[in-house]
Formats: sequence, C-alpha cells, structure tokens
Amino acid sequence: MFGTSSILRLAFATGMAITLVQPALSQDEFKSFESPLGTVPGLNPLTGEAVGISKPAQRVGVDFEAKLTEDGAAVQEGLEWNVFSPIPGEDGKLPLAASSKGGSAHFRLAPGDYFVNVSFGRATATKKLTVVSSGEQPKQVLVLNAGGLLLNAVSGQDVRIPAKDLKFSVYSSDVLESGERGLVVANIPPKTIVRLNAGTYQVVSNYGSVNATVRADIQVVAGKLIEATMQQRAAKVTLKLVAEKGGEAIADTAWSVLASSGDMIKESVSAFPTMVLSEGEYTAIARNKDKIYQRDFEVEAGRNFDVEVLLGEDQAAASQAAASGEVSE
Repeated sequence: MFGTSSILRLAFATGMAITLVQPALSQDEFKSFESPLGTVPGLNPLTGEAVGISKPAQRVGVDFEAKLTEDGAAVQEGLEWNVFSPIPGEDGKLPLAASSKGGSAHFRLAPGDYFVNVSFGRATATKKLTVVSSGEQPKQVLVLNAGGLLLNAVSGQDVRIPAKDLKFSVYSSDVLESGERGLVVANIPPKTIVRLNAGTYQVVSNYGSVNATVRADIQVVAGKLIEATMQQRAAKVTLKLVAEKGGEAIADTAWSVLASSGDMIKESVSAFPTMVLSEGEYTAIARNKDKIYQRDFEVEAGRNFDVEVLLGEDQAAASQAAASGEVSE
C-alpha cells in the first residue's frame, strides 16, 4: 500500500492532478483517532481542557455592618474590617483574606469558613462566618457593644491645665498575674474621644512628669459618650536662686527637690526650672559655685507660684556648710 508521500511523488512525476479522498469517519471512529501531538498528560486531547483540575470556586458577595448596640444604627465611619482564613499559615498567623476601612463593607469571598473582626478605636468584635456557594448570603451584622470617653482635667477647683502638660492612660479592670492592670491605651491627649467596649476602666491622669497623678474608675456605657473631668491636686512651681527678693535668677544652678519624707522627687540644672508637683510640703535645694542653699515650701492645689531661694549673706558660713555636707538656708 502506498503512503501519502509516495502518491504525491507519483503525481508530480506524471503531471496528473490527484485528489486524495478519504471515507468519512463515524463518531466512534473519531473518538479513537489519535492526536498528532500524542497524548499530553493532564489535557483532553480533543478539547485541550485540563483533566482532574477543579476550576476556581466562584466568589460570593457578602455585606457587613457594625453597630454600637443591638438596636442602634450602623456605624458610618471609623471602622476597620479584617477577614481571616481559619487555617494558620507557615508563620503561625491567620492569613488575611480581605480588609476595609470606613463604614459598612462589602467583600467577595470564596465559599468556606472565615473569622471576621471589626474594630472601632479600641472597641472590637469578632464573628465566625461560613460562606456557601449556593443561595443568597445574608448580611453580617456585628454588635460592638461599645461607647466612648472624653477626658479632661483641672487643677484645684477649676484651674485650666494646658493641654501640653496633661496626658491620660486607660487600664482594664482585669488584674494581671503581676498584680497590675492591663494597659489599654496610653498617652491620650485631653479632649480626645477614646472608643472602648462597654465596661469599667481605670483612668490615670498625669499632670506634668513628676508626681501629679490621679486615678479614677469610670464606667463606659454602650452607645454613650461619657465626658469625665478629673481633679488634679497639684500646681506648677518655678524655682529661682536670687540675690534678693524679686531679683533675677542666677544661672549655672543645680536643683534638687525633696519630699517631706526626704525622698528625692526631682533634679534639674537650670536657672529657673519649672515643674508640676502634687500638693504637699517640699524642700528646694540649690547648688551654685560649691555652695548650697535651701528653702522649705508648700504646694496648694491650683496655686501656681515661684519659689525664691535667697543667697545667704554669710558666704563663708555657706561654704563651710557645703564642705561639711550640711545645708544652710
């Protein structure tokens, strides 16, 4: 029997036109026809489609919203959404599947299980979600059970404290194994809204950086903004070493402030250091040119004042006291 190539050679040799006619193949015969490319593993030789490889699952749209309370309105801004796969990755963390910031969110997710977390400031809520491939996925509503704090403080009865001198920290009501409360958020400026889950918190107000600290337990109510003004029992004090009352502060002076118990409260090197001290009795000690001077003073809440330490008239006695370690007025 001639192969195709032999017939073509014969046609060219005789100058005859030859049409190769093959009988039609039946459907069964066509199925058994071998691809000229041979059999490619993983591919259907007729369609070219992958065999044994599933197509990516169609993603399903899911809507999310968060509320402060069960019967409250949806929060429109300030939310942060994160959707995690429940299977930890190689780093031991849950892989992030989707995220969004703002108000309500819409994600397209592949069918499967997820953890959904929404945060509103320091208030958070988490929910497990199962996305199905068929049917309508219901809207997911997370209730934060959260409220807010607006913090401020005054000195004494109603003396305003400059914002730069005032900071707040919020601690949880739970006590750690160390005996201390867990820190929720630190260094909050005054008149700043802090969003928290409902519950009782310990709020610490720091006026200055020395010892003016007050604490209060404050209840956060879901859906409410609590305005809390704390009362500082402290005042701002400026120390000066002067030759006479009302005189100019002498430079190159080292200062120490002692509590009535004798404990060191504050040290500074300045002509006139300013500090905030809680109410009580103190001793100011000035060191200048190997001489030591001191003065006792008392701090009253809300009364800011200058403490003037006068140079002694008997400089020889002052020098002798400094050499012997004694302190002279």
